[in-house]
Amino acid sequence: MSLKSLDPRVTRLNLPEGEVPPMEEKPELDQFETYEAFHQKKEGAAHTYVGPVHAPNEDVAFLFAKEQYSRRFPCVGLWIVRTENIQVTPYGNDGENVYDMLRIEEPAERTEQPEPYEIFHLKKRGKAHTHAGRIMATSYLGALQEAKQQFGDKGPIVNVWIAKSKDVLQSAEEDKDMWTTIPEKKYREAIAYKVMDKITKYKEENKPTTAQ
Repeated sequence: MSLKSLDPRVTRLNLPEGEVPPMEEKPELDQFETYEAFHQKKEGAAHTYVGPVHAPNEDVAFLFAKEQYSRRFPCVGLWIVRTENIQVTPYGNDGENVYDMLRIEEPAERTEQPEPYEIFHLKKRGKAHTHAGRIMATSYLGALQEAKQQFGDKGPIVNVWIAKSKDVLQSAEEDKDMWTTIPEKKYREAIAYKVMDKITKYKEENKPTTAQ
């Protein structure tokens, strides 16, 4: 027996009744962790923050985010980041540049190899954080310093989010066909699904014949 839930996303996981996905790395928590979802509207567009999801791990978070944030709107890709892996700067006011407000000291010389970080900017309160670019650094502080040098003149920037690229679950090139079946993103409208063509064809091929 599969687990039935009031949440159709849980039902579609086909979990054995009485079982739930294990909490990833933190079994002591009594509720799912939060993950942040970033949505790419079209090829070449920057990923934009669309909202959080609660999930037991990042793979299930990706599934939930796909169901919640890509069904009604055009989408060609998703990024998922565990909330705790995002470093956040203080917020400025609209029209201000938070990079100018922050006193970012030069990070001490480090022996670690630089790694990629993703930078997200909030241009105005009430809007959404949008991916500004990727930089190389050896720490979050170093990433903020490098981001200021590369992107600091693109203000106003009200707030900055920073995440290590390795902590971002990104939809791959081979995943793109998961959205092609619903190009118009018409919510719960079967005619928008390519599978409807197969259903129609099946009906035509299996139409009962009139007895002679």
